[in-house]
Amino acid sequence: MLSPDPDATTYPAAPWAMTGSLWLSLFRVREDVDDLRPAGVYGAAFVSYEPGSVLTYSELLVARPVPDPGGGRGRRVSIVDIWVDSAASMLGGRELWAIPKGLCDFELESAHRGPFSTTEWSASTGRRPIARATFHDVSRAALRLPFRGATWQPPLEPGGQPKAATLQGSARTLPCRGRWEFAADGPLGFLVGHRPWASFRMAGFRMSFG
Repeated sequence: MLSPDPDATTYPAAPWAMTGSLWLSLFRVREDVDDLRPAGVYGAAFVSYEPGSVLTYSELLVARPVPDPGGGRGRRVSIVDIWVDSAASMLGGRELWAIPKGLCDFELESAHRGPFSTTEWSASTGRRPIARATFHDVSRAALRLPFRGATWQPPLEPGGQPKAATLQGSARTLPCRGRWEFAADGPLGFLVGHRPWASFRMAGFRMSFG
């Protein structure tokens, strides 16, 4: 697994222009896990940031919706668990937006037959599994549609300030079939036994984040 050297690693200035694909499933957690993970709806996603992005890497994240801290009627997303395989992405995410990125290793396999795609992901750290998932979709045949959203992150260090970011872009998005497995003794063990009630793939997204 990567061991970042903060003195030797640089990252792009915000906003980051990114392209790639995302596979997302939604889960309902009925009991509080801890202060950062109360009962509610969570999204778990694997993401592939591909050539054309300011950084290319893989990502696994778990996030939940939160009220707009400014008191507005909209909602934002707060990322509670996240791993990447890029030291630059990890440091940039933490310093620019207080996103609690860690490092892990990924495996990705995809197969296509006409409009149908099958994708298998796995993530592990120190040879210990975190999660694996399989998706079946036809999203590459979907129409490209715009999307937008926003994140809000609590401070990573005591005395720090919360940070917010916006994202917008377009993607070919459709529902898909998703199946997940979480390591019971891993950091996402609180999702063991939960089945996704909806899954989506965003194929070929083009996004500005920051």
